[in-house]
Amino acid sequence: MGLLDRIDDWLGDGLERLLCSHHAHRLRKLGWGEVLDEPAHGWFSPHAPIRHGCRLEVLIDGEQALPAMVAAIQGARSHVYIAGWHSSPDFKPTREPGAQPLRDLLAEVSQRVPVRVLLWAGPPVPAFQPTRARARKACEEFMRDSQVRCVLDSRERTLHCHHEKLVIVDDEVAFVGGMDFTAMEGDRHDSPQHPADRPIGWHDLTTKAHGPVVADVTRHFVRRWREVAGEDLPKVKTPGPAGDHTVQFVRTVPERTYEFAPSGEFTVLDTYMRALRSAERLVYLENQFLWSPEITEVLIGKLREPPDDRFRLVLVLPRKPSNGADTTRGQLGRLVDADDGAGRLLAVTLTSHDGDNAVPVYVHAKLGIVDDKWMTIGSANLNEHSLFNDTEANLVVTDAALIKQTRLRLWAEHLQRSVSEVDDEPDKVIDQLWRPLAEGAQPHRIALLPGVSRRAERLEGPLRGLLVDG
Repeated sequence: MGLLDRIDDWLGDGLERLLCSHHAHRLRKLGWGEVLDEPAHGWFSPHAPIRHGCRLEVLIDGEQALPAMVAAIQGARSHVYIAGWHSSPDFKPTREPGAQPLRDLLAEVSQRVPVRVLLWAGPPVPAFQPTRARARKACEEFMRDSQVRCVLDSRERTLHCHHEKLVIVDDEVAFVGGMDFTAMEGDRHDSPQHPADRPIGWHDLTTKAHGPVVADVTRHFVRRWREVAGEDLPKVKTPGPAGDHTVQFVRTVPERTYEFAPSGEFTVLDTYMRALRSAERLVYLENQFLWSPEITEVLIGKLREPPDDRFRLVLVLPRKPSNGADTTRGQLGRLVDADDGAGRLLAVTLTSHDGDNAVPVYVHAKLGIVDDKWMTIGSANLNEHSLFNDTEANLVVTDAALIKQTRLRLWAEHLQRSVSEVDDEPDKVIDQLWRPLAEGAQPHRIALLPGVSRRAERLEGPLRGLLVDG
């Protein structure tokens, strides 16, 4: 190792230790220190209710998720609540003939039931999208000639946002995931086939929840709405049992953002840390980013001292994230070093092929699976924004049958195989299918994630964290 590499390592390690120390100190002051201070294991956070008797469906890609949301909204009998990062009034959630733009859909439904839309107000300075002018224009358009009430939430931490994506209908069904009602930055309409007939594909996930956990999602929206809009919504009704899934609603709510959570809430981080520490054989992550040194440290420990010889870590990430690419590659470089050629780590990206035409598939999903015993899906990325500073919403489930079914559906999609062909021991499928396809000379849906940045190039994320975490 040359002098420049040693300096690079020293700077990278030092800055990440400083960032982790900063986060630990911040959480200790807020009464959340155990999340990082104690090596707790398990599947659920002790800081949020665990709901039995729920039913959870996993909707893969826009082709499945968007029509389900539209159908629920159209069938509303009591009310519709939507919370998002950004929603575009002219966005058509489905591509059926005669499909309505979102604005018209909500306006029509608002003639029968109250419709409330809560969106991020955009950054204070127009440094990135959606600008405040764009958010304000969208809000005004949603309310034009309709009874929809749309409110912009500007209570974000500096350089952060309101990132959760929720649709709640009648206190009976809640959609929690990564799907935004907008074509900004990419076309959300895509299918598991990911045809190469567009500039960029889009891979995303959303959950559809029934049962008691819906009340937790609704209360979160109602509390945000009360503080931002100044309106008291009807008392939340708790649905009766709807299935046999045990589900937990987890959040990131930064401190001093809302009166209902003055010390914040960091249960997304908590459940991730507990589950990853508990991993024995498999960690499977689909995410837009991999910046968080806290998450990376746990994964490094698993690679250096695998709990089982069959332990594997599979990462599905974008080829070129919307920002932070060098930071993600830097963390990946640390994981590659920890694996040290053992073949337990595989990091891939997705591409669609049609003859000589190759189209990147943007990974916008936010999914974690551990040992087919724990799964989380929601809006939270594995970066400092989502785990500490943006508002985020995820669901956690521990039903082994649902988790395995979801994993097999995703693996069949990415490997372009039938579910039966990928239904074997995870380590065998990874070694005998995932890796040969990713490393093969023939173009395939999956390919090794290209490039590992120098340590100095990965410092964007930690530097941003130190500057704006507070």
